[in-house]
Amino acid sequence: MAGVQALDFDSPDETRTPAKTKVDVIRTGGGATAARLTLEPGWKWSECVKPVVGTDSCQAHHVGFIQSGTLHVIHEDGTELELGPGSTYEILPGHDAWVVGDETCLAFEFEPRAAEEYAR
Repeated sequence: MAGVQALDFDSPDETRTPAKTKVDVIRTGGGATAARLTLEPGWKWSECVKPVVGTDSCQAHHVGFIQSGTLHVIHEDGTELELGPGSTYEILPGHDAWVVGDETCLAFEFEPRAAEEYAR
């Protein structure tokens, strides 16, 4: 493996496309995984991804960054917030989320397990 790699989300290793969702996954030669999430207006985890994964709430541990759009997250512990452009986040398992407004939400995920398994 080379000491430096350039990877491109426009040439992903895998793409998943549940309703109103696009997940582009890239894997490095060193074992890291990252994902680009494109969530369309009207996207809601409990409506678009829940039917694919079959859990009552999202059980992924997310660590990422919002490039554009706004995402509202509510956790089963009662905490909730809105994440917008420039927000870096950590979201623990047990949540629902949805896109706010008419702009697509573009997020990048850097927690390897979530990147590998989200929407699968």
